[in-house]
Amino acid sequence: MELKPGSRLRKQPAPCRIRPGDSGKSGYLPALPISFFLVHGTIFTLLKRYVQTQYDHSTWIRLLEASGLTASHFDHKNVYPDEHMYRLVGEAAAMTGLSADELHERFGEYLVPDLMYMYQRLLQPGWTTLDMLEHTENTMHRQVRQEHAENAPPVLNVTRISPDELFIDYVSKRRMGALAVGIVRGVANYYDESDQILVEPTTSENGEHVRIRVRRTRPA
Repeated sequence: MELKPGSRLRKQPAPCRIRPGDSGKSGYLPALPISFFLVHGTIFTLLKRYVQTQYDHSTWIRLLEASGLTASHFDHKNVYPDEHMYRLVGEAAAMTGLSADELHERFGEYLVPDLMYMYQRLLQPGWTTLDMLEHTENTMHRQVRQEHAENAPPVLNVTRISPDELFIDYVSKRRMGALAVGIVRGVANYYDESDQILVEPTTSENGEHVRIRVRRTRPA
């Protein structure tokens, strides 16, 4: 089955219950050097499931081959160079005609149900979308850094302007701000607030420092 430009997300399957600690096309990707950052294998496991869900298993195999990788490269118990992610997204951009930013956004949105399941014990029952975003750095990201020192997540500096508005300053040499934008939209979906929450990147999404404005609209 061919990847078709503009393919929309299908209904998401149930989370795959992976818990933390379990032992391009030219012009689409920014010029990135091979780095020494590592990505947890869980993310690649979910990327595999995303491709299989949106397309089919053979598409995932073709994507691996085009990226010079094999299925044996990924196990959810290990961590891998983020260069693997760049290569996979770059090849996916070439196959679909979509930009790397759009692919990152769609994948980020898809990740949220699993992320919320993995870290549900850190969530407060009274939180809304903005509350969740405000506390991500001091809850989920703090735990990731404690459990996987080699797998540092991006820094999210959140400034709460009002009960209905905040700014997220994403800081990471990985330059995957579009993934963060998708995750923010996925969080709004998770809290059934997608019709009220506006997500507005105010800088380029593929820089090392990305600013995202998030605000809740109120009925007139």
